[in-house]
Amino acid sequence: MGCAQGKCCLPRHPRRGSAAVGGRGGATLGRAAVPGAGLVLEYAALAVAGLYPDSPARESQDTHLVATRFAGDPDLHLFAVFDGHGAAGASCAGFARDALPRLLLASLAAGPAAAFRDAMLAANAEMHAAPGVDDSMSGTTAVAALVAGGALHVANVGDSRAVAGVWRAGRLVAEDLSWDQTPFRADERARVKACGARVMSVEQVEGMRDPEDVGWTPNEGDPPRVWARDALYPGTAFTRSLGDLAAEAVGVIAEPEVKSVEITPSHLFFVVASDGVFEFLSSQEVVDRVAMYQDPRDACSAIAAESYKLWLEHENRTDDITIIIVHIRDMENAGPAGSDKADYGSIGASIAGQTIQSEIPVFVQPEASNMNRSAATGMRSPSFGSPTERSLSCVAPSPTDPLLIHGRVSDASKPGQSEQRAASQPPVQTWHQIDGVTTELERSMQQSILPTSC
Repeated sequence: MGCAQGKCCLPRHPRRGSAAVGGRGGATLGRAAVPGAGLVLEYAALAVAGLYPDSPARESQDTHLVATRFAGDPDLHLFAVFDGHGAAGASCAGFARDALPRLLLASLAAGPAAAFRDAMLAANAEMHAAPGVDDSMSGTTAVAALVAGGALHVANVGDSRAVAGVWRAGRLVAEDLSWDQTPFRADERARVKACGARVMSVEQVEGMRDPEDVGWTPNEGDPPRVWARDALYPGTAFTRSLGDLAAEAVGVIAEPEVKSVEITPSHLFFVVASDGVFEFLSSQEVVDRVAMYQDPRDACSAIAAESYKLWLEHENRTDDITIIIVHIRDMENAGPAGSDKADYGSIGASIAGQTIQSEIPVFVQPEASNMNRSAATGMRSPSFGSPTERSLSCVAPSPTDPLLIHGRVSDASKPGQSEQRAASQPPVQTWHQIDGVTTELERSMQQSILPTSC
């Protein structure tokens, strides 16, 4: 969702036909040790540009960041997604992506929750002052997950989302690590109203629906929005963001909500994604799909493909889609490729039998009733001579042309199997991070990617 002038305001018209997005799309596998907690993180990221038939040259407004060994600390690892909106949404998202690590680093001594709050507010202030970014009617969401030893801290501004897959009472449960900040929430609605905002859908503003009716539902396609009194702006479908200077007067703020959880053996993985994923998939549905794959690259691709398909079933376009999946493994059980240790298969098999109807490979393992991370960390993965702590933004094809997505790589190491696998992928922007300072290294231009049917 976004502002009234942005991507979310296109009408929802059913689209005839469908298109496929599939394959790994160039996703690379990264690994990062958390020695202080005896854990290994295995992660992948995927970004798919939205399909806008009326604006085929439109650039993606999503971006993401993976910074392993954040601040030079082997126990700190940062994963974040930014979803821009408005005419300058891509610039706002990119600005936030670049500013957040630097500002978070400056405040870490205060503790993760305070550091996230200070960093988000400072990024917002810097964006307002940046001469090259017009955030008067544009901005970005930001959801960031910081692994700090045996704890996970998540800060959220907007309607991107983080969710964990937790094995609880014999089943896999989605544990939301963030809360969408939209006018659907009664507390957020009351807060912006106290700042002088009107909260109405577009139909209510246009007099086509009772302005006092608060019975909006997410599947209507006409969500409640934040408006200035007696004005037709800003029209945001969220109540917090970075940027959106004009919306601040009616209560749209940059202060994040922060949730901290202890990483237990029942925490199998977590997902950080833009609302391009969660618009039509619930947190539980996303978690279920992650559990059906041993490799997070395959899970990224499957979820992106399903999201893309659902967008085209409901509308005549798709949103930008960005997803990061991070598996949490015990260090002693993080075996190399070909390991015969236990995997997530039994979870996936159970889910497939109950909720998922798609051509998804299922890996079967007996005795799932006592599943926790110690029994689920043997998912097969490429062999690594040394941990490859790298994440590459990747591209899945549109029905017509390759779509170029710019992302972020950090802690680049020597080329390994994951880099070789990405050698034939389409254009990506490559980055390197050294001690919290990010610099652009290169832009590689490659040409072809073949669509794969879902």
